[in-house]
Amino acid sequence: MAVWAVVAANIALLIWVILTSLKDTREVFEHPWRLPTSPTLENFRNAWEVGNFGTATLNSVLVTLVSAALGVAIAAPAAYALSRPGSRAGRPLTLFFALGIGVPTQVIVLPVFLMLNQIGLTDSLPGLTLAYVGTSMPFAVFLLTAFFRSLPGELEEAAALDGAGTWTTFVRIMLPLARSGLVTAFVLQAIFTWNETMLALVLLQSTDKQTLPLALLGFVQQQQFTGTNWGGIFAGVCIVVLPMLALFSWLGRRITEGLTVGAGK
Repeated sequence: MAVWAVVAANIALLIWVILTSLKDTREVFEHPWRLPTSPTLENFRNAWEVGNFGTATLNSVLVTLVSAALGVAIAAPAAYALSRPGSRAGRPLTLFFALGIGVPTQVIVLPVFLMLNQIGLTDSLPGLTLAYVGTSMPFAVFLLTAFFRSLPGELEEAAALDGAGTWTTFVRIMLPLARSGLVTAFVLQAIFTWNETMLALVLLQSTDKQTLPLALLGFVQQQQFTGTNWGGIFAGVCIVVLPMLALFSWLGRRITEGLTVGAGK
């Protein structure tokens, strides 16, 4: 009962944010809980143009897709190697990656900035992408290691009898079977990257390289000097939140399956 109450409260909050984004500032204050009397998409146009959300959306899409794909591509072979029964270092290294999950971003943001600054990758989307790939490794490797361990070892033995090497077995047999786990890792990394603010705030300075969370922060700051357009601010929130909500709604079942299978071993 308590879970359904939390779900209902979150859905109600989301609906309220969307409805408020269709109101002008006066109506937001006069009738905050009422349906919009004259719904308008002007707030979205204002946020898109004035808040630089167009460029920020392209940057976020690019960084999210590349970092999530690279993160999974690097984590999958590492997780497969750590999951093999004959690997003596498998469990200690898996525990090491698990410990990395608990390290907060605030602790590593300065070392990351200094390292990227030494190679000239601060204030650049490639540098931010590398930072996201690195910070995604602990969770991605830990998740995929548990998933690969849940796969039957008899398939590898059969492949070895047929003369397949380790790499061939991994690419042709184990990767297709681990599709649910790979999708789970990809989507969770994409959601994290899309919403991440701390690293982007420290590593990026140029307006044309901002991601969506930074564009939203900048838009809110602009409103403080030009007169706060609350409908526009709520429209900006919708632009940031709704794409990932749609992605999670589309692939939610696969994410749940991937996490459930991984937790079983």
